[in-house]
Amino acid sequence: MEMKLDPAKDDLPLMANTRHMLVKHYVLDLDVDFKSQVIEGTIVLFFEPGSRCKKGGSAGEGACLSQSDETCKIRTSEPCHSPVTNVSARSSKTGYNDFAVCAKGEKDTSDKNGNHSNGEQASGISSSKNCCDIENHGSEDFLLVLDCCDLSVLKVEEVDVAAVPGIEKFTRSAKLTDAEELRNLRNQIVHELVTLPADHWREQLYYYTRCSQAPGCGELLFSTGTWSLEIRKAEVQAPRDFPHAIRIWYKTKPEGRSVTWTTDQSSRPCVYTMGSPINNRALFPCQEPPVAMSTWQTTVRTASCLVVLMSGENSAEPAQLQEGLLSWYYYVTMPMPASTFTIAIGCWTEVKQESHTADVQTNNEISSLFSRADLRLIEGSCGHVAYPCRFQNPAASSQLVIPHRVFAPWCLKDHCAEILLELIPQCLSAAHATLGTHPFSRLDVLIVPPNFSSLGMASPHIIFLSQSVLTGGSHLCGTRLCHEIAHAWFGLAIGARDWTEEWISEGFATYLEDVFWAVAQQQLPHDEAREQQALKALLRWRRLRDEVQNSEEELQVLRPNKENTGEVSESGTCIIKHGLNAEKIFMQVHYLKGYFLLQSLAKRIGEATYFEFLRKFVQKFHGQLILSQDFLYMLLEDIPEQKGTGELLSILISHVGQDVLNTL
Repeated sequence: MEMKLDPAKDDLPLMANTRHMLVKHYVLDLDVDFKSQVIEGTIVLFFEPGSRCKKGGSAGEGACLSQSDETCKIRTSEPCHSPVTNVSARSSKTGYNDFAVCAKGEKDTSDKNGNHSNGEQASGISSSKNCCDIENHGSEDFLLVLDCCDLSVLKVEEVDVAAVPGIEKFTRSAKLTDAEELRNLRNQIVHELVTLPADHWREQLYYYTRCSQAPGCGELLFSTGTWSLEIRKAEVQAPRDFPHAIRIWYKTKPEGRSVTWTTDQSSRPCVYTMGSPINNRALFPCQEPPVAMSTWQTTVRTASCLVVLMSGENSAEPAQLQEGLLSWYYYVTMPMPASTFTIAIGCWTEVKQESHTADVQTNNEISSLFSRADLRLIEGSCGHVAYPCRFQNPAASSQLVIPHRVFAPWCLKDHCAEILLELIPQCLSAAHATLGTHPFSRLDVLIVPPNFSSLGMASPHIIFLSQSVLTGGSHLCGTRLCHEIAHAWFGLAIGARDWTEEWISEGFATYLEDVFWAVAQQQLPHDEAREQQALKALLRWRRLRDEVQNSEEELQVLRPNKENTGEVSESGTCIIKHGLNAEKIFMQVHYLKGYFLLQSLAKRIGEATYFEFLRKFVQKFHGQLILSQDFLYMLLEDIPEQKGTGELLSILISHVGQDVLNTL
């Protein structure tokens, strides 16, 4: 696939060469400095060779020797950095105050290391003529490319995982005779570690931690570009020989677009990831393409007045390191794209039930449609890579309401207690009644600062809600909660392999928010619930009509890449069409077209049959990335024969367009 970017269209490049090397795990170790608005620390990445380099034969091996030409067409690089020796660990003597951790003076406003405006970024996408010059990179050295933007990279080094005590259990050879054997040993250790069985996840996390703390064993050459960080090791020509564990020392920039430094509704400082179009590449160097599904663990040190919330399976309890300084630790064992990593640090207050726990009730008349238990489904095997999966755990599958917490600025505490605490268990229970097993083991809900540009955002284990949903009472708050909870299944547990197919996430969440909310409402007659849904459908149709009439036709297409949807270049790089288009960010056409498609299917097939199919679909594809045709194929195969396929195909064509079906 030839990589051609049109700067005028604001396409977003994903630069990581994931088909050469694939990140399997990240270990982040970070300090947060509110005074200079900088997050600084290290990230250790554990790799496996990518799909292109696992193929046997000389042709496959030869193809992995260096970055492919098409990557050079869209890369703009700065001069290569030689190894340096003056980067040291954080000083334990650094002072702390209420809001400044590791204070180092004024804000870093440097424009080095790829910090450009949008205009500069767009114009520089294809301007580099010497990005593959021997002088810069060496024509035969393998080049590891990571997605990176608005970061100051200080140092990159190989990690000596062989120096970890007890690591011998992951090795096969007892004696080492030369440097090449030692290099192979380190890569072998990483391979054994990342491929441990799922039931060894605790041991795996332990050794990830120990390996991340191992000493360096050689600095690596690196250069930063507008969109990427490029790393090489002299005389290493193939991904299989490149270090499989590397450590990057870096710091964010105050103007970096992955996180927002602001104040909450109580005028207290905070920082959080607010769903930037560039995702997390200005928070840490990573592989952005969705196919790079990885696990992670993160340690964050902050002032003791702050609370750290994050995508993590554990409800972190802070450890005091010294007076005024706390350490927070989170981990994730379910592989997901790095774009789903979320963090929020502020003076959040946990909102707790003071008197009694609300009973979980649902609308029995509506929920009877979904009363067939999905426990029979857990008998089948999962289709994803091995991880500790809740769908294979009978106790998890029968858990109607997962553990949850609510956080908010102090001034909104009472309002949240009045509305949110009662709604969350009802919405969670309704979601379980509809789709079955909750993909994630716990949930935090945070009322984010007023500069948040959306009503809500879902990430693994955490939901951000705008304060505006509280002013709309239980209905607005409940429907928005249901929408974000639906993303646990569609958007997170099941993700789009091509980000341009966002209808897979947003169309399903928009449709399911009505279903969940109808089930969640207590003592609401069936007919009244249907009337609510019909009114919302009318309002959505008018919104969709207005958008279609007043926006570019190219932005309305559900699959802008058409027959190339899901395709990447030989190295794994790709582009997200219109990924930086400011107008597209506020459009709902993908939400609404997807919603009307799914609504039409449910009406034609029958709700009971349709939701039985959805539970099967979730069971089959959770933990995986899909394209539109995966859903459509299974639907056409699963609907009862007496319904026929002609009507269904006509619905699909009328709502999504022939281009959706061009690969079926």
